[in-house]
Amino acid sequence: MVENIQRVAQEIEAAQLTGAAELEQFRIAYIGRKGAIAALFDDLKSVAPEQRRQVGQELNQLKNRAQARFDEAQEQLANTSAGAEAENAFDFTLPPIPNTLGTRHPLSLVRAEIVRIFERIGFNVADGPEIEDDWHNFTALNFPENHPAREMQDTFFLSEDRDKLLRTHTSNVQVRLMENNQPPLRSIMPGRVYRNEAISARAHMVFQQVEGLYVNKGVSFKDLKETLYYFAKEMFGQDTKIRFRPSFFPFTEPSAEIDISCLICKGEGCNICKQSGWVEIGGAGMVDPNVLDNCNIDSTVYSGFAFGMGIERITMLRYQIKDLRLFTENDVRFLRQFKGVI
Repeated sequence: MVENIQRVAQEIEAAQLTGAAELEQFRIAYIGRKGAIAALFDDLKSVAPEQRRQVGQELNQLKNRAQARFDEAQEQLANTSAGAEAENAFDFTLPPIPNTLGTRHPLSLVRAEIVRIFERIGFNVADGPEIEDDWHNFTALNFPENHPAREMQDTFFLSEDRDKLLRTHTSNVQVRLMENNQPPLRSIMPGRVYRNEAISARAHMVFQQVEGLYVNKGVSFKDLKETLYYFAKEMFGQDTKIRFRPSFFPFTEPSAEIDISCLICKGEGCNICKQSGWVEIGGAGMVDPNVLDNCNIDSTVYSGFAFGMGIERITMLRYQIKDLRLFTENDVRFLRQFKGVI
């Protein structure tokens, strides 16, 4: 008898009561009128009279333990079900939310189009870190320490020694590309850049940029001009005109600003182009020999050109957007306008 009580006690403790079906089986097997505990009480009459009191007490303890296990599992199952119902509850008085598909961001659309245009003429895509050191962002690009040109690209420094900073252009990728590879090199470098500027309709402290680099023997300014002529016509239309204005950049010599004919007035003059008929889209020039030498490329053998453009500026021109801040405000009314754009 004692062995049977111990066996049933072990079964009760080992029972897995994780669902309603298992709980019901437990009730029938141990607590019900035809269960194992009821059968043990029926067998109590066969126990010797002097042991019947002790065995009866053990049976009562076994019955109480079985009932306690059943009650605990039942309460836990009820709480779990109530929590699931509350989690899945739906307020049918609320207006329906339609299942709508989103759209790609206009900057992503234009970036992808820029990549496609340059890939067709042999450029691949290179990438690099947004957190950069002084050498790759400034010094290797002919920006020596305390050079006044650094004031044009004030940025955000991440350490007191001012050696870690958020890159101000994707030219750092050009440096890393030239340090780790030998010519010929032909790549574009799209990515996010940062500058410490006041946010307005025409400027932001974070924006997208795409730069290009071509280094080989015999590369000339004519190659640069023809490359950018091709890009402008593919991006803005075959009627687009392009011009180069002399300028200064520490990392190119000679250097030029890149203008295209205004897409609004077709070069006639309007408030968008300030009556000039031209809109600036970026800068370009021949890679300075010092930059090539800094990157372990022999400037007496190789030459190259580089260019850089703001993707926001190109997007604003292409889609006639007049406020740069719209790109980062996440206003769905603005973004939905590009749903049909591929």
